Amino acid sequence: MANLTERLLQAWLKTGKAIAGKSDGDGLTFTLSRAGTASWTLRYRLAGRARELTLGNYPDVSLQNARKLARQKRTRVDDAVAVATEKQRQKAAQRQPGTVAELVEQFLEKEIRPRYKHPKRVESLFDRDVLPKIGRFAVEEVTPGHIDRMLRAVVTDGRPTVANDVLRLVGRVFKFAFKRGMASNNPAAHFDLADAGGVETARTRRLTRPEIAGVFSAIQDAGPAFTRDNTLAVSLLLALAVRKMELLGAKWAEFDLAAGIWHLPAGRSKTATGIDIPLADPVVEWLDELRTRACGSAYVFPARRGKTRFPHVSPDTLNAALSALPHKLEAFTVHDLRRSARTLLAALGVSSEVAERCLNHKLRGVEATYNRHDYFEERKQALMLLATLIASLERGDEFNVISIRQARVA
Repeated sequence: MANLTERLLQAWLKTGKAIAGKSDGDGLTFTLSRAGTASWTLRYRLAGRARELTLGNYPDVSLQNARKLARQKRTRVDDAVAVATEKQRQKAAQRQPGTVAELVEQFLEKEIRPRYKHPKRVESLFDRDVLPKIGRFAVEEVTPGHIDRMLRAVVTDGRPTVANDVLRLVGRVFKFAFKRGMASNNPAAHFDLADAGGVETARTRRLTRPEIAGVFSAIQDAGPAFTRDNTLAVSLLLALAVRKMELLGAKWAEFDLAAGIWHLPAGRSKTATGIDIPLADPVVEWLDELRTRACGSAYVFPARRGKTRFPHVSPDTLNAALSALPHKLEAFTVHDLRRSARTLLAALGVSSEVAERCLNHKLRGVEATYNRHDYFEERKQALMLLATLIASLERGDEFNVISIRQARVA
């Protein structure tokens, strides 16, 4: 709505009093300087920033003509704003993920890879249990029904803990998208652990000596279906009591087989603590065989297939092989092998502090503060007993291995 008149403008000129800016509406502004110069200015915003455009001096440019010029310039400004807005929209559209697979890649790139010590574990979960189910859908097409069916598939497969991991990560993915305007809702928001694998409790499953012997017997019966690499991985996990990916992701550069030591670096340890692991004679023999089988690879367990996310064997390879093995025992996981090794160490008379250091666990309480002993020699003796036992179980021999206590008595 117009606010100024010619009479009012003439009156201001006669008084000669400076006027900082009087609005006529729609951004058209009249200004009178102390020197007596009157001018027209069009004020507008472009790309969020305040701008000004001088239209001419008054009375050379009358009020009527100033309004006409302002309308012309305003049209051009509006066009420029529309162009800028469209460019911004196109850029945003290029950033917007079209499918869940594209959204997951953005999530991994911004939230997982820069922050996680072992991001490939998360990538593997998406590749195995999420993307095959919903990866092809547009982000806005995913419904709670899709989430439910995806979780049910994992639970039905006998992996309730993984189902919980899937729920947590998918919830984070859609929360990531919602906060950035990539999604209008989070289809996983109303699910809890009861809808996935249930509340998790600490596992207690461990394999007894007869069960371990039964596993190796089943492996032998399976023949080529259970590869030699997988067999050696099982033996080493039991004999070294290390974590799965500490072994499967190991490089030959970490090993000094001549000295019988594995220098596990802090960067590959879950506890971020490096440790020198003594290698018993059976372990060195198994590693020598693996070095031959690696055919010059830098990894102890190189990837056996084509292009994958991993330069070494996939984290799921051993899980899948053991799941398919007809061992006729109570179900167990790869991590249960580590618990079994710890239990065997105790049965062999290995003291708690030595056994815990064999697992690269930190000592607790005051002892952790004052006891800086590495127990290398004690661990060497303990792991020799353990490896000898595992080797005998693999061969199917009698598994009466002398304990540390019996050795001391003798």
